[in-house]
Amino acid sequence: MFGFETYHIGLAGVGLAILIAFWLPRFVSGREPAASALLIVAGLLAFLPFPEARAGLDPVSQPRGWEIMAEICVIVGLFGTGLRIDRLVDRGQWWPTLRLLLIAMPLCIAALALFGWFAAGMTFAGALLLGAVLAPTDPVLAADVAVGPPLEGGEHPVRFTLTTEAGLNDGLAFPFVHLGILVAGAGMISWDMAGEWVLRDLLYRVVVGGLSGAAVGWLLGKLLFDWPRENALARTESGVIAFAGVLLAYGATELVEGYGFIAAFVAGLTLRRSESTHDFHKKLHDFSESLEHALTAILLVGLGAILPVLWPHFTPANALIAGVLILVIRPAAAWLSLTGTMLRGRERAVVAFYGVRGIGSIYYLAYAGHHVKLTNEYELWATIVGTILLSTLVHGLTAGLALDQVTGEEPPEPGEAAPERVEGAGARG
Repeated sequence: MFGFETYHIGLAGVGLAILIAFWLPRFVSGREPAASALLIVAGLLAFLPFPEARAGLDPVSQPRGWEIMAEICVIVGLFGTGLRIDRLVDRGQWWPTLRLLLIAMPLCIAALALFGWFAAGMTFAGALLLGAVLAPTDPVLAADVAVGPPLEGGEHPVRFTLTTEAGLNDGLAFPFVHLGILVAGAGMISWDMAGEWVLRDLLYRVVVGGLSGAAVGWLLGKLLFDWPRENALARTESGVIAFAGVLLAYGATELVEGYGFIAAFVAGLTLRRSESTHDFHKKLHDFSESLEHALTAILLVGLGAILPVLWPHFTPANALIAGVLILVIRPAAAWLSLTGTMLRGRERAVVAFYGVRGIGSIYYLAYAGHHVKLTNEYELWATIVGTILLSTLVHGLTAGLALDQVTGEEPPEPGEAAPERVEGAGARG
């Protein structure tokens, strides 16, 4: 007797959705397709006839699965982002990144929280959590604006700034997520609670995350290239070592209550400094990127699958929050924060506008839902998914062209592979 297992329906639906999302753009563009939005839409269409399969993906009743999947995807993406950075010698190139992290991101969190509280009628805790969840940019979905792979360069100041911002602000948003969870759990915030939050969540965990990531990255460099020198691990050319390094950096840091997201990026950044011209760095990056792409595709198809679950909770206020963040709050906060930096005119505008939202936001909301009972949780999920979908459409469809224009890179001809980027092209002296 034939039957339809929900599990097998899910496997077939995910596979079909991914194939369609990557196949269809080939008919209309020679550029490598920005498939993120199509993956979400394909997931919606593939699972629409199967409500029982969608029920198993409900993020409110099943937050743990979303949390773990997004967590692994983000840490792999952060480690790979760290491996991309070829040059660290010019301290001036970090100044725009630091201003985005220390000025633009807190401004985005505050503006979103106020907007959600007053304009959307959310609770203070929910509005604060919304701001923290949506504030960080995404290292996973921002491939079109990132620097090139190891040893290939393409580290134009615009690409460098967007890449390093995405690599660090996922971890730096965590203190504000914890603050939202504390307020949601207690119903208020006291001076004692605020002091504990500053010491533990804002200072200790950030510092430990950075130090732990640097230590693990240094250790990985020694294990890969130096110990033993005559038969080092780099000779194996096995990219799976990158995944082992990610797990070690993240897991070890979380064990000592540091921020594993920061550790994953810093570990990749530190490892990249070991034998910096060795081809094995590209092997590690390519493996990380392939794994990241696979996990991201599954997550985005899953988002599409749960759209019918979330749609009844999507209101004009949710749509307004998404639009205001993508089109007003992020561009304005980033533009303001970049005042006085090396970025001018069009470069400054591109960096301000292309704050891609994505997988990190999924993780943070699933994490919060797993640790505390949230008010109007379906509405929060509807807002997050709506924002990600809008970001994939607005940013995904325009990023390639905008970056080509501002960096002077030539787009590929139809049917040709994308050209290698030239290190430092267009960079200021």
